[in-house]
Amino acid sequence: MLEAICAEIAHQQNYLPTQVLQSIYFGGGTPSLLSMGELEKILSHIQQFFTFDNDIEITLEANPDDINLQKLKDFRALGINRLSIGIQTFDEAALTYLNRAHNGQMAHTCLQQAQAAGFDNLTADLMYALPTVSFDRFRQDVSTLAVQYQIPHISIYGLTIEPNTVFGRKKVMPQPEEIAAQQFEYLMDFLRAEGYVQYEISNFGKPGYFAKHNSMYWRNVPYLGIGPSAHSFDGRRRQYNIANNALYAKALLHTNTLPATIEQLSPESRANELIMTGLRTIWGMNPAVIQQETGLLLGEEQQQAVQRFEKQQLLLQNDEVIILTQAGKLLADQLAADLFFDT
Repeated sequence: MLEAICAEIAHQQNYLPTQVLQSIYFGGGTPSLLSMGELEKILSHIQQFFTFDNDIEITLEANPDDINLQKLKDFRALGINRLSIGIQTFDEAALTYLNRAHNGQMAHTCLQQAQAAGFDNLTADLMYALPTVSFDRFRQDVSTLAVQYQIPHISIYGLTIEPNTVFGRKKVMPQPEEIAAQQFEYLMDFLRAEGYVQYEISNFGKPGYFAKHNSMYWRNVPYLGIGPSAHSFDGRRRQYNIANNALYAKALLHTNTLPATIEQLSPESRANELIMTGLRTIWGMNPAVIQQETGLLLGEEQQQAVQRFEKQQLLLQNDEVIILTQAGKLLADQLAADLFFDT
């Protein structure tokens, strides 16, 4: 797999409009299980074909159960300067319920060791609306990250029940929507008071700690994804690598071909992406940019919907940019869908 990944890096060296990288993200799966030699090999191979920006952000995803202080120090020595830790919750019963490999004490130890190893640019994943977690416990989790550990970036996600998963087969029921909304509203209020900026609906960062990688996704900057199931975007088309590990490796190592599907975006699909991603961020949705990128103007029904949502205080217009209010963030997907172009 490592050889195939390196082969894809070489194969895709001209995919991006620039050879200067602002961000590298080791994520999806558990990249912290890679040895230092394997991580170093990938980074060295990237540097054969790309130039690193002086202020490059290199993030690695990790779980509390697979890292220790020495490993964290080794990550730093390799040049990894940002760590994303999958905490989810500090509640023991909930972690067991979620079938996580770590417990609450491991989560605390991981954060302490990451800071001791010199990682000041840290982000932690937190879940809300968990079926077994009370509102008080959720408040404790938020406070632990933001106040006790002063983690500068927090990503928040609700539990999604998919049909063909363990939770789906067990008929697990998520918290009622009103409870989920209450927890999310509490989170927005609390983190704002603690100095965080909700720069994207699920992402909160202290000034200077917005994730470069996340921000570029949401701002539609081209990116290159490497590995099975990886997605890429060159500004006009999206590309999806095959999910099968064996077929992925075989194609790259034996035929020097990339097993990927390319999707040419129609103007309407591209416009809808700009609507969805723009509304999720503090930078907002800009109809002028949509017109510039796609040639499409918002129609009368869309403009009427914007005016209706503005009267309902779900969004506001500022210098032609449309931004969701706090109330609107609870309905982001629905509002975006009502503004979509027909495809």
